Amino acid sequence: MKKRLITAESARSESERLTALEVRRDYERRREERRATEAQWTLNACFLAGRQFAEIGPLLSVTDIPSEYPWQERQVYNHIAPIIETRLAKLAAVRPVMSVRPASSSDGDLKTANAASKILSAVTARLETDNIVSRATMWSELTGSAFYKVTWSGGKNGDVSITTVSPYEIYPDSQSAAGMDEVRSLIHARAVPVGEINAAYGVNVRPEDVELAIPERAAFAAMPDLRVTKREDCAVLIERYERPSAKKPDGELIIVAGERVLFSGALPYRNGTDGSRTFPFVKQDALIMPGSFFGTSMIERAIPIQRAYNAVKNRKHEFMNRICCGVLAVEDGAVDEEELTEGGLRPGSVLVYRQGSQAPRMLDQGNVPAIFSAEESKLEEEFNVITGVSDIMRSSSVPINASSGTAIQLLIDQDDTRLTITSDLIRAAVRDIAKMTLRLYKQFASDTRLTRCVGEDGEVELVEWKGSDIGECDVVYDTVAETAASRSGKQSRLLELLRLGLLTGDDGRLDTATRHKLLAAFGYGNWETAEEVRGLHEQKADKENLAAADGDIEASEIDDHDVHERSHIRYMLSGDFAAAAEKDAGLETRMLGHIRSHRAMKKLTERANAVASDEQTFA
Repeated sequence: MKKRLITAESARSESERLTALEVRRDYERRREERRATEAQWTLNACFLAGRQFAEIGPLLSVTDIPSEYPWQERQVYNHIAPIIETRLAKLAAVRPVMSVRPASSSDGDLKTANAASKILSAVTARLETDNIVSRATMWSELTGSAFYKVTWSGGKNGDVSITTVSPYEIYPDSQSAAGMDEVRSLIHARAVPVGEINAAYGVNVRPEDVELAIPERAAFAAMPDLRVTKREDCAVLIERYERPSAKKPDGELIIVAGERVLFSGALPYRNGTDGSRTFPFVKQDALIMPGSFFGTSMIERAIPIQRAYNAVKNRKHEFMNRICCGVLAVEDGAVDEEELTEGGLRPGSVLVYRQGSQAPRMLDQGNVPAIFSAEESKLEEEFNVITGVSDIMRSSSVPINASSGTAIQLLIDQDDTRLTITSDLIRAAVRDIAKMTLRLYKQFASDTRLTRCVGEDGEVELVEWKGSDIGECDVVYDTVAETAASRSGKQSRLLELLRLGLLTGDDGRLDTATRHKLLAAFGYGNWETAEEVRGLHEQKADKENLAAADGDIEASEIDDHDVHERSHIRYMLSGDFAAAAEKDAGLETRMLGHIRSHRAMKKLTERANAVASDEQTFA
């Protein structure tokens, strides 16, 4: 029996080793297929950092271009860095707030959607998703693509975790897949210290020489090769995700480090549509490249123009140096050439030349050709055309010929138009993150939770919920066109709508909610607290709707009767009320009587206020 047990253990160990080797071979194959794309990413990083005399060599390694002559000017006039900085500054305004659209108009679905929206708002604040999106946008602007990993940590009482993943760590099974939906298998490989692997999985893994791609550090250090082999205390942690199929209906996740299989099983998250299992990754592109899984960066388009611009500026400066320093023609043997070459013609120096020979003379270099300046201007215009980042965006200056505010705003809108595609891709990625977040809560948050959140009216409230309260709701954008209008532009439009009377009610007056939102748009949302009281009245009315099933409910003198009446009528028109009324024949009578009591109290209050006003007038 003991011998058979040892044999079984040996067989399992051998099977595990073969599985680990198969996953590593798959990783190496995908890595080799991606080498050309990765070389382009590294070249982009070089040009962004200012190492612009670099090229992709025949072995797909990025190396420096040697100078043809020692005297050649090789200065860098970096236009790519300010272009990317400007794009990042503009895209920083694209931070859509997610809201949940209810599945139907029933009161229950409305409350579920409202709770889900508040959960998303709380998660956004807790995880500081603005910073996460900013890091991902920097990667997408550099390489063309960035990824978010949406996972669950901490077991039943845990929470959602959202991290930014570099494209250097992502390996799809097909480089030509149009998007995440067409990828059947995905590998996430990264260097992790062996101590962290042991703490997470309880397995000791041997350290290995890890080849790390660190484009920013390598570019600034001007190293001959951008692949740095370091970190002797690390091992490559490989996670291979496979989409569900007929053979594997729940998909498969295998985690490997060294020759050890750390995990093997079904995909852990039901983060797809209708509870299906899929990859925990969301892809964000800067610009979509047809026929390629990874997107493309604006840097890639600007590299040829940057090369030409550097060449023109350097040749122009070389010409100016020849004019300023001059080129000296000397008869052979007339002067000490070595001394003249080393010291040149210093001002006030005495030049001694051989008697009978011709005196040294300066060659006429003429003037700098006008074609240099013309070509320089054309290349600067090409930067604007190719990248879509104009002088208005880069220098924050207005053209001299634009004198009216309308013309200036039209120019700004035209500049923002080129960023619309990238902005929409960021919004789509944030929407997918929000969907995955709600689905993970639905799967794992089985216990009741309390979430502190701030409503759109500015009040802070505690929401009690659990995973089963989250339905298959549709996540939509709550704000649109962040880049199409600045804060001042939105404020101007709001004032124009207010002047046109489009924000007022039938009586020509602003209601409390609209007034509060207007103040919030101008940065004074906390000045009013009326909405906080209104929210409390709505909560009290909702409790009365539920209490009506147990017996009569009475109106109170402190109630806001308009708010209560609207809440009760909305409840009576919902499907939930119809279902409850079928079981309780007296429910409709009690609710109608309660609404009549609110109307009666409202009339009494209005009559008392009118009498008090008349008495004040006569007094």
